Amino acid sequence: MSDTLRNTVYFAFVAGLIVITGFVQSWNTALFILNFGLISAIMALGVNLQWGFAGLFNVGIMGFVALGGLATVLVSMPSTPGAWQAGGAQVIGALVLGAATFVAAGILLKVMAKGWPRNASVVGLIVVGFFVYRWLFDPAVALIEKIDPAATGYLGGLGLPILLAWPAGGLLAAGVAWMIGKTALGLRSDYLAIATLGISEIIIAVMKNEDWLARGVKNVVGVPRPAPYEIDLQNSASFVERAHGLGIDPVTASTLWVKLIYVGLFAVVLGILFILAQRALHSPWGRMMRAIRDNEDAAEAMGKNVTARHLQVFVLGSAVCGIAGAMMTTLDGQLTPGTYQPLRFTFLVWVMVIVGGSGNNLGSVLGGFLIWWLWVMVEPMGLTLMNFITYGMAEGSALKQHLIDSAAHMRLLTMGIVLLLVLRFSPRGLIPEK
Repeated sequence: MSDTLRNTVYFAFVAGLIVITGFVQSWNTALFILNFGLISAIMALGVNLQWGFAGLFNVGIMGFVALGGLATVLVSMPSTPGAWQAGGAQVIGALVLGAATFVAAGILLKVMAKGWPRNASVVGLIVVGFFVYRWLFDPAVALIEKIDPAATGYLGGLGLPILLAWPAGGLLAAGVAWMIGKTALGLRSDYLAIATLGISEIIIAVMKNEDWLARGVKNVVGVPRPAPYEIDLQNSASFVERAHGLGIDPVTASTLWVKLIYVGLFAVVLGILFILAQRALHSPWGRMMRAIRDNEDAAEAMGKNVTARHLQVFVLGSAVCGIAGAMMTTLDGQLTPGTYQPLRFTFLVWVMVIVGGSGNNLGSVLGGFLIWWLWVMVEPMGLTLMNFITYGMAEGSALKQHLIDSAAHMRLLTMGIVLLLVLRFSPRGLIPEK
């Protein structure tokens, strides 16, 4: 079987799974899987840029996804009335002062000779800067968070169109990735994994606790959307008439239409990023990245700046994850920092890349769709299986209840089985790198 035919069969199989879901369960569920499959494929592309192209083991994916979600709030939510007047400028000033303190400390480390005077100067500068920072920052935050805390209590955003938040999410993630990469990319692969995981947890912790930024764990709801609201469609006489003409209930038709709009938007973004990733893969830059991945010493001996190239691809991959995070928050309609868990945004995306085929962009897209379908559908399928197995057991049986309750763990069991099977029979993934 040729590669083209084999790949076509793989994608036709995944498409068939989604279509069968529509017929057996509901088309709303099928389109939900399709939308999140598109987003998952974009995340997998970002990770494949880092791992498949350059061999960078980044397990801080959820931090960059969360930054993309934060960008939707900062860019598209309306500004909270009175928040900037109460303490917005003071908060920004305190943050600038904090950053300037660390920059000044770095300059002192470079210009002063080694010894206790330099150490004392740096420590003194940081201590003084910290207390001045808190003196400015804390009162301003308290004033902002007092403004209608049940509904707002944060600065708000710029009120710009939500589609602008998607590239902004990529830029925000790229900026943070650059700062992380400047310090962490010199570490060995296992230490890099630990560092990126720890930094992503710090990002999530900041988002959860800094209410003035994005309401913390109280969540930001009502994020603007590029698609019409279902209730508006249901109140449109022309839309209701078209729905009745197709023999579809207007409520169902409105939800399907909104999901189809998202499918179109997400497919365009995935298509653009896939084309760019493919062009990068087959360019001299892509060949250089694979050479660095395979043998850093040989590439460095040929005059390649390995650290700079690692930083470059780390920033690019993180930016793609940030775009995906902004798209996901747009689809959800809310920013919920408590849902950014490593299981969903790190382990699952890595499984997508490994199963699909590390180093192959098409494989990453396939893995994104396939693994997401399994993640969504395995639990209800497992519950059906457990109900069938325990059909003859007596009601109230402890074993029956235990088996039914265990259906929720079918997701993790299935992910493990799929990963083991692929690593055993196709260790380079379903669509391996050429």
